[in-house]
Amino acid sequence: MKFNTLLYIAEDSVVNISLNRPESYNAFTGEMRSELLRALEIVAEDKQCRVVVLTGEGKAFCSGQDLKDIEGENVDFNAFLMNGYNPIIKAMRSLAKPIICKLNGVAAGAGCSLALACDFVVASERASLIEVFVGIGLVLDSGSSYFLPRLVGSNKAFELATMGNKVTAVQAVEWGMINRAVPAENLDEEVSKVVSYYAQAPTLAVGMMKEMLNRSMDSTLDEVLDYEAHFQSIAGASIDYNEGVQAFVEKRKPVFKGL
Repeated sequence: MKFNTLLYIAEDSVVNISLNRPESYNAFTGEMRSELLRALEIVAEDKQCRVVVLTGEGKAFCSGQDLKDIEGENVDFNAFLMNGYNPIIKAMRSLAKPIICKLNGVAAGAGCSLALACDFVVASERASLIEVFVGIGLVLDSGSSYFLPRLVGSNKAFELATMGNKVTAVQAVEWGMINRAVPAENLDEEVSKVVSYYAQAPTLAVGMMKEMLNRSMDSTLDEVLDYEAHFQSIAGASIDYNEGVQAFVEKRKPVFKGL
């Protein structure tokens, strides 16, 4: 798949998407927003894909919005977000496949939101996350005001949002913002382990659990119990469930097809 601002590589059941504007620390332009949304739409339609890896080329993951791209414009921020960043975050959270963030460097502003919107984050110990919005007199956007308090609690979220403190990868693990932080030289290996697991996991069940967890944030216990019963009936009719039971009986490792 050919893009101008992304690298898109599909190999077997894994799709790797790399933000590819290293000269600007992978800052977002209008073109890159459009291409990332299109890439996520393609992934959603790809029946062979069972896991997505999202990363950045060069030293950074994503430094947020490229201010040079909107310099001199009278920006309608409502439309800017509703038509630009919000569809990307919604597409990520609704994707019925796990998105693994390979956090290779700084994730700032909308780039931080992008990382937090992923399902599993493995970071280089050199990486960091920064909510830089307050530094230019703006508020959190692209989902950060949703993800932050759910991950770190309201008080810490307020501090990070209003003071714009840099969070190291190691701190981010301690605070529950991301899953793992490893030495930079081990990043590829650690990401490969996680990707290998999800590429062989029961993808249908994983995708439904992602949706269930999304819904649980704003649901009552009764609603959650109903969701569990509904999705379990779907999982119980799947090929992977039959394989899982058969493998258990035969005392072997299941070979899931994602169906």
